[in-house]
Amino acid sequence: MSIDQSIVFIALQMNEDTRPIIEAIQIDNPNATVNYLPAMVKIDAPNRLVLKRKTVEEIIGNKWDLQSININLISLSGNVEETDEEMILHWNR
Repeated sequence: MSIDQSIVFIALQMNEDTRPIIEAIQIDNPNATVNYLPAMVKIDAPNRLVLKRKTVEEIIGNKWDLQSININLISLSGNVEETDEEMILHWNR
């Protein structure tokens, strides 16, 4: 079985801190698939997945530091590009 290199994913602990992050990912990545598993959420996306600080802030109504995702991050797949504004997962082609 070969791994489809066009799929990227992020896996997060399932808790109150990650609910707005998951919602933001769904808003900014309409082609993403969210899989709820015991104690975690795995989000797959074709080719590219983006997490935008601004979208999370709009959901929570407060400032949010993108680096705080690392507290609840379990795993990810893809190349990571990160700024203060967004985290992008993608595969180089």
